[in-house]
Amino acid sequence: MSEETVDAKGTGTAAEALPDKNSVPNEVEAKSAPEAQPQQSAIAKRHLRKTRIGEVVSNKMDKTIVIAVVRRVPHAKFGKIVQRTKKLYAHDEENKCAVGDLVRVEETRPLSRLKRWRLVEVLRS
Repeated sequence: MSEETVDAKGTGTAAEALPDKNSVPNEVEAKSAPEAQPQQSAIAKRHLRKTRIGEVVSNKMDKTIVIAVVRRVPHAKFGKIVQRTKKLYAHDEENKCAVGDLVRVEETRPLSRLKRWRLVEVLRS
């Protein structure tokens, strides 16, 4: 027989009691602690901006180009792949783009009533 001790309440408990289910050893507690994560400011926010590739269709404005961006999407009802074209106005600081150039643009703050993009690079002249 195992030795029993008597509580103040008069109930008997085994001397070799198992540890409580809710108690966790210190080793496990250290492992479950959250690891240090990078601060929000450490993440480069420049890379979160959208980029598009399109063809320049107009460069007649000063420091502004108009780009046609073509997307291929399935038709909503029939499923056939169709092309959708969107015209974007982008800021070209050096007026270096010509009609027909393939360019990469990046989203930016509003620069004018229509301009929300800026030229990143000319891919093909």
